[in-house]
Amino acid sequence: MGRNLDGVRAASAKTIEIDFYYAGERCRERIKLVPTPANLKRASQHRASILDAIARGVFDYLTTFPNSKTAQKFVKKPESLMTLELYLESWLKQKECELKAATYKEYERTINGVLIPKLGKTPIEELTCGMIRKFAAEYQAGNKRIRNILSVLRVSLTDAVEDELIENNPIVGWSYKKTEGPKENDDVDPFTTEEQAAILSILNGQMRNQVQFAFWTGVRTSELVALEWKDIDWKRGVVRIRRAKTQISKVAEITRTTSGTRDIKLLRPALEALKAQKQFTFLKGKEIFQNPRKQEPWSGDRAIRKYSWIPALKRAGVVYRRPYQTRHTYASMMLSAGENPMWVAQQMGHKDWGMIRKIYGRFMSEVVPLAGEHAVRAFASEAQVEHMTA
Repeated sequence: MGRNLDGVRAASAKTIEIDFYYAGERCRERIKLVPTPANLKRASQHRASILDAIARGVFDYLTTFPNSKTAQKFVKKPESLMTLELYLESWLKQKECELKAATYKEYERTINGVLIPKLGKTPIEELTCGMIRKFAAEYQAGNKRIRNILSVLRVSLTDAVEDELIENNPIVGWSYKKTEGPKENDDVDPFTTEEQAAILSILNGQMRNQVQFAFWTGVRTSELVALEWKDIDWKRGVVRIRRAKTQISKVAEITRTTSGTRDIKLLRPALEALKAQKQFTFLKGKEIFQNPRKQEPWSGDRAIRKYSWIPALKRAGVVYRRPYQTRHTYASMMLSAGENPMWVAQQMGHKDWGMIRKIYGRFMSEVVPLAGEHAVRAFASEAQVEHMTA
């Protein structure tokens, strides 16, 4: 067969094998040529061109050996060039039409403010649980914030698996929790009966009705500003919570959870607040509570705080708490009066009473049958009701 040539040999009666190193691995490929001296020389020249291409960084294995199984190992898949940053940006755009405005905004903040700066340069297929664990351990935030960040990352990587961009989600079934010291403030600071009376005495008209209704239904501010008159079932004595409107959302959206969609019993102070509110918005037939300065729907809790809530608390001499504390006030009144925790959970839109026990446990008293009425007798001053019926 003539003289020996480096890296080239007869493999069979009809093939020649070329031997070379690529990406640190020894590769052997066969070409269909009868191993004659002339063909062996041609194969050697072919090998030399391969080595030259490898040296110059332009060797394309799959193009050179399209039927090679080994070539598949060196194919650069699109995802191998895709960083987490590029993927998350693309993923977030796709999610915009699926998510509620508030949820999308939170995802956007998490991705652009945390995940991309910390992990964005990592190729998505090279992301490991160890990398994410290190990030979580070093990130300066509480466990709740870290859980929320990891939740966004976990959901996005699950979609990446479904889209066949990566084989496995590195944090599926994994969570992170660091040791935390006791919190100084659990953010549950309900208004006392005296503080409620002081606040209501400062307010009048629509704002008085709105705040009294909030105290006695426990609705979230986002639910309160989305309420319409069609949501009131006067015969059954309930208000139907079906929508919520946040500062971010342009229009009211359905509640986040199934348990959040609920009927709340209209206790006497709440019912009287609604009756008093009729003169302002009932004939319009749409939103119940509105910005009295502009005679239009509230845009969110920011406007409520600015135009009414903060001034009212200052004038009443009450220590400032955000409007959401009216919800905590409702829960504390119900539980302190001995209302059934399961009933309170249902009224507030929790799927079970575990959250009630965790947040409001110190307010719980004995369980009694007449839900709501004991709290009315315990906390509703006659002045609140008489003002509405006058």
